Amino acid sequence: MYGGDEVSAVVVDLGSHSCKAGYAGDDAPKAVFPAVVGSIEQTESSALMKAEGDSDAKAADTKASTKAADAEKTNMGRKLFVGNQALGFRRDYMEVVPAMKDGLIADWDVVEAIWDHALRERLLVDPKEHPMLLAEPSFNTQKQREKTVELMFEKYQIPAVFLAKNAVLTSFASGRATSLVVDCGGGSTTVAAVHDGYVLNKAIVRSPIGGEVLTDCLLNIMETKNVVIIKQDFPNTTESYCKYMQRVVAADIKEAVCRVPDTTFDENGYANLPTTPYELPDGQTIEVGAERFKIPDLLFSPSLIQTIPGMEKLSAESGSNLRGLPSMVIDSINKCDVDIRRELFSSILLAGGTAAMQQMKERLEKELMEEAPQAARVKVLASGNAIERRFSVWIGGSILASLGSFQQMWFSKAEYEEHGSAYVQRKCP
Repeated sequence: MYGGDEVSAVVVDLGSHSCKAGYAGDDAPKAVFPAVVGSIEQTESSALMKAEGDSDAKAADTKASTKAADAEKTNMGRKLFVGNQALGFRRDYMEVVPAMKDGLIADWDVVEAIWDHALRERLLVDPKEHPMLLAEPSFNTQKQREKTVELMFEKYQIPAVFLAKNAVLTSFASGRATSLVVDCGGGSTTVAAVHDGYVLNKAIVRSPIGGEVLTDCLLNIMETKNVVIIKQDFPNTTESYCKYMQRVVAADIKEAVCRVPDTTFDENGYANLPTTPYELPDGQTIEVGAERFKIPDLLFSPSLIQTIPGMEKLSAESGSNLRGLPSMVIDSINKCDVDIRRELFSSILLAGGTAAMQQMKERLEKELMEEAPQAARVKVLASGNAIERRFSVWIGGSILASLGSFQQMWFSKAEYEEHGSAYVQRKCP
């Protein structure tokens, strides 16, 4: 038993776009920061140590540089910088390395640095004193689950852990045990059926088009219009760092002005609509035209990606995997048993940061009503609060880990020492 008033569990949701961390029972995560780190190889950075030291000395009175220095991690011959402020502080030869690729963990050193930052520097907790609920992709592999458990018990010495599927947590956040979860995340879009609190693996449908692809498409369109989002004229700045900073601004443009069109996007039909102004960080104002409707429509009409410069590679690699949301929903439900399909049609949950775009719920519901069987009663549910939609996985974890009836479900350190990491398959199905 690890619940109660004395020690609360810590809930961590590491996604492709950001890491969310906080205490079970809270309404929102205490810490939200990018799921990428700045990385400088020690062989390169050693030559720059003196130069950086001089620079830090001059800026010692500034809060930002102090926090950036605090966020440094040394790991496997690399110096890693974690968090918004550390990443916002430009350094020579600093590469930006993501923790996740295709929805799964790609670099364990980066993940450890992110966990360290979340627990020790943002939440200011000792991991040995708190059980940990970790959100994981619905399609996570057994190998990655076992590695996660191993790290948590061996490195962080936590008393207990539980791995919960993203789709299940989203379903719990809305108060449902059975639903169809449409998770539009940063790295991909996943449709997963949840029945009585368990994900039906046979009904998981994925598309590589997520928030990051939409951001890249918008960035490419801006470049073809000769719009310079960020001027990077410092020497020794890596291409990955320039791209990261451009994506940060492009993502803000997407969130501020993009809106899902009511019908399938047509170049001619939207050409004469008035543009929307957006002020860039340097004070320059740009006009965003038809692309503010075209970019969100990629989720419904993925064939549009072929018309965007620079995205030919994704189109060629993904091929038949590029499917619209309505098609993915219908396919996922059809893979489920007949007796639960009606309930799934009436409990379609929209989640993820990308799902917070205007008119997403209305468009998906409209298209599903046209494609679904006549007997089905289609209902798409989405929180009116964009924060709840964005953090639905974390909120579901916060609710689950604070329930008194859940406390017997933890995978304890004693069980790990007796049975090993493979026991996670039994404790966290």
